[in-house]
Amino acid sequence: MSQKKAVTNNVTMLYIMNITQLVLPLVTLPYLARVLTLGTYGVVSYTKNVMIYVNLLIEFGYLLSGTKEVVDARGDSDKLGRVIGRTTQAKLFISLISFIVLLGMILSIKMLRMHPIFTILMAVPQFLSIFLFDYFFRGIEKMQIITIRFLIMRGIATVLTFFVVKNSQDMIYIPLLDILGGSVAVIWVFYELRKMGIHIQWVPFREVIESLKVSLTYFMSNIATTAFGAFNTIIVGMVLNAHQVAYWTMLMSLVVGVQGLYSPISDGIYPQMIKTRSLRLFRNILLIFTPVLIAGCLFTYFAAPIIVAIIGGHKYIPMYPLLKQAVPLLFVSFYSILCGWPLLGSINKIRETTMTTIVAASSQVIGVLLLLVTHTFSLYSLVWLRILSESIMLMMRLSVFVRNKDEYNV
Repeated sequence: MSQKKAVTNNVTMLYIMNITQLVLPLVTLPYLARVLTLGTYGVVSYTKNVMIYVNLLIEFGYLLSGTKEVVDARGDSDKLGRVIGRTTQAKLFISLISFIVLLGMILSIKMLRMHPIFTILMAVPQFLSIFLFDYFFRGIEKMQIITIRFLIMRGIATVLTFFVVKNSQDMIYIPLLDILGGSVAVIWVFYELRKMGIHIQWVPFREVIESLKVSLTYFMSNIATTAFGAFNTIIVGMVLNAHQVAYWTMLMSLVVGVQGLYSPISDGIYPQMIKTRSLRLFRNILLIFTPVLIAGCLFTYFAAPIIVAIIGGHKYIPMYPLLKQAVPLLFVSFYSILCGWPLLGSINKIRETTMTTIVAASSQVIGVLLLLVTHTFSLYSLVWLRILSESIMLMMRLSVFVRNKDEYNV
């Protein structure tokens, strides 16, 4: 398959998945926002943000490091089986640590302590993700399998939500539906592996430890990235009331939904950038998508009241100025994402890429602490802080790129 055809196929399939990933929540979000009270919706959204940390810990950077290993082992079924086995063992080991961390969060955070069973059930789909092997299918550039898997998993949960979640008392069904969808997806993924003739091979524990060491750098970058999202939500839940948590999580759902449209571009060109280090490919992507980005940002700014009313209903209309204020974040984050792993990771600037994220995340954390100390912490100040932190990360990544331009192929 040619480079152009491979990238087009990757981006297309991931776009189908990410558009679906955007559309399905936008289908259920207005429904849940209306049938659940503001307080209950705040609890559900807050817990979902906690699960981001749980998933991040279990993932441990393997979506990037595992993809690279699979790319290097392509064509060798034995090596691929060992990569999957080693990665699965590592994730199972990390999942035990994740569960201990989660129990600590339940004991220390009031909103979780009030709903312990719900919180633990919300974590089960994160553990099931160990057996979805996304890094493998990305590495062999079978993005259609990832897309179909996602449609199975989320489609089941989305459709059944309208039948079983009728009010706040039914919120326990939300994680149960995710567990059902995830279980079916896992069964289907194993079926696909069997068709390919890939057999998972378990390895000695010392290989697992070495694998964890390699993936640690990617993990540090990813854990720092969450300071831009989940960390803020955790603090909002500790400082502000459930209604404001609902406003903030609604805003972040919209922001993450838009950023989800960027991920197929980043993920789609990542394997090709590793193989070719082509600046022409990267420039073409920017030229194609920048006009679309500008048009989307302008639409979001001027249509913010309508967007909020359609998605959340009239009780969420007071938060539309927050969405307008977040438009610069949507613009800057597009470039910071593409200038990360697809651009810098392709020339093995792993440490540098990680450092840009850590510095930007540190500025975010320090900024939040300053807002708390100066009693200026609010949803509006938090949005501006996020824009500043994301801009710092972009500038640092561009600086690394300029210093290493000679390592790319024109």
